[in-house]
Amino acid sequence: MATPLLKRGLVYDTAVERNPAALRTCRQYLHWVQRSVFEGDLSAAQHRSLFAALRQQLDLSYDSVRVYRMGSPHLVEVETLGAELGHPDSVL
Repeated sequence: MATPLLKRGLVYDTAVERNPAALRTCRQYLHWVQRSVFEGDLSAAQHRSLFAALRQQLDLSYDSVRVYRMGSPHLVEVETLGAELGHPDSVL
């Protein structure tokens, strides 16, 4: 039986010197859609692996990562004002 993939949205806010590392790590798992915003499908194991990698790179007393879990693409509405950045295809 295949591991279910769940829709995720991820946003990070890190110190400037840690931005490149956070960007590289997040792009390994999710689609980049805006400067520090990512979307995509992750299994529970991939989610744990992503957080383990970020935990090693970030200063958790200063930096912040938020993950939004979405049960269905039909329960998510996205509206953009301004330039579309990142991956042109909607993952959600």
